[in-house]
Amino acid sequence: MNPLKKLLGQSAIYGLSSIVGRLLSYMLVPLYTYTLPAAEYGKVTELYAYVAVVFAFLIYGMETTFFRFAEKEKNPEKVYSTSLISLLFSSIFFILLFWILKDSIAQNMGYGEHLNYLVWLAFILFFDALTSIPFAGLRREGKAIKFAGLKFLNIVIYISLNLFFVLYCTAVVKENDGGAMYKFVNSFFNQDQLVGYIFLSNFVASGVTLLLLLPSYKFLRAGFDFALWKRMLRYTWPILVVGIAGIIPVSLDKVLLPHLFSDEAEAMRYLGIYGANAKIAVIMVLFIQAFRYAADPFFFGEANNKDAQNTYALVMKWFVIAGSFIFLGTLLFLDLIQYFIGSSYREGLGVVPILLMANLMLGIYYNLSFWYKLTDRTIYGAWFSVSGAIIAIVSNIVLIPIWGIYGAAWSVLFAYLFPTILSYFFGRKYFPIPYQVLKIIFYPLAALSIYGLSVYFNTSIYLNVLFFGSFFMLMIIVERPKAKN
Repeated sequence: MNPLKKLLGQSAIYGLSSIVGRLLSYMLVPLYTYTLPAAEYGKVTELYAYVAVVFAFLIYGMETTFFRFAEKEKNPEKVYSTSLISLLFSSIFFILLFWILKDSIAQNMGYGEHLNYLVWLAFILFFDALTSIPFAGLRREGKAIKFAGLKFLNIVIYISLNLFFVLYCTAVVKENDGGAMYKFVNSFFNQDQLVGYIFLSNFVASGVTLLLLLPSYKFLRAGFDFALWKRMLRYTWPILVVGIAGIIPVSLDKVLLPHLFSDEAEAMRYLGIYGANAKIAVIMVLFIQAFRYAADPFFFGEANNKDAQNTYALVMKWFVIAGSFIFLGTLLFLDLIQYFIGSSYREGLGVVPILLMANLMLGIYYNLSFWYKLTDRTIYGAWFSVSGAIIAIVSNIVLIPIWGIYGAAWSVLFAYLFPTILSYFFGRKYFPIPYQVLKIIFYPLAALSIYGLSVYFNTSIYLNVLFFGSFFMLMIIVERPKAKN
């Protein structure tokens, strides 16, 4: 099969679980922003930011390491079982340590009265860590439909429980008709704990997913290879650094904003506003996520082909084109998309363009990252990501007190831009790929220019359709096959 068609086909299937499924999940954002005060949604934003950081620690790059060693080792089942056992023991250690320290953790985080929030989140992390290698195994085996089905089921459970608790139970309690259903709901439901029910829904969904993936643990019978594990750890520790440093730009802003915002009383409210608008920009992340699910096994699988570098360059170009379409389409129709969040949250819409471009930069960096993974120079990825993390820390500390949520958004963009530039130039030395650099730069700038024109002339939605079409025609002209002499 043509490698690009194979990548596109698997990305489409993975997209059913990641893009379509996550879009369904993000349909909950209107429910939250039309139901919860911004300060309460700020708690959801803050705690999930912590979850993202802890999860990167918890899986310590073992997914990427699994793909690499499953390709290069003669016994993939041994790699599978060693990876599983490693994550099993580290995850058990994590949950035991959390349980011992849970009270002090809750007090230090300011959630002493909501310890249950942290308990749900700790077990969500535990369950998701234990499913990471089984899901990676499905991707490596090309079982995209099974992968998509399980991911989609997880989201359906999560959404259904959210609708039950936040919408249905709230309505029953408010109606207070004294009937049997009211008595049933009132026996367990506390309307003042809506945030907790969001986490509880996630806990149930993650637990069910783990139960359905337990048959994958049959590979444990292949045993644990200590010598293999040590080699995997040598490979994976830079990936861990990459994971931690990579998650800092997208999470640190939400962690630091309540502490650095100039108006402390309003800090959590603005965090809720920022988090809600960041969800609009996440449409780019969903595209990247669907691409990544297919790209990990694809890039490693193509490595031995003689035309691999040209294939990687072609993938990068079309990735940037697709990302530029998403960037422009989201912004041209933001007047409609803004109703995705409650009216009290829309004062933060200005961060959406910045975060969209930042997320596109993240996708470009992800494409560039394969040179050090394929050459086993993962230490470079660690240094690149650390540089981005340092920029994120410094820029958040400097810019949030000055520009508030806009400072947080610019910090994310700066934190992704610098590692992208570094990775490109080092990649030219160690694993040269003939990227079409001018086109990679041209398409995002063209999208940004068209959006700028629409803002300057304050165009209507109807005219924006023409603007969007003009970008498509521009792409056709630039990419038309050159006539042969």
